[in-house]
Amino acid sequence: MNISDAQKAVDEWINNHGVRYFNELTNMAQLTEEVGEVARIIARRYGEQSEKESDKAKDLGEELADVVFVVLCLANQTGIDLQEAFEKKLDLKTKRDHDRHQNNKKLK
Repeated sequence: MNISDAQKAVDEWINNHGVRYFNELTNMAQLTEEVGEVARIIARRYGEQSEKESDKAKDLGEELADVVFVVLCLANQTGIDLQEAFEKKLDLKTKRDHDRHQNNKKLK
């Protein structure tokens, strides 16, 4: 599934299972909450914090998918073609950052 298809799938889900999109500010708050859940897993599973027993069952993939879902909601409700925006961003980063990262001694 490409990003455009994912945006359509989210829109169909909202129309078939939700009442409507939450407003943009609510979705921004939800995005922040979901990113926090991802950060908690990363900090405890891959960082230096100890992982609580109750956190060990948390699925990082599921939490990342929650982030993607809310981002797709925000793109839909603000009229952003995220496929196009992502392709432009990837092109920009490729042109701008190729040599910078290749020459970064910290990454070797």
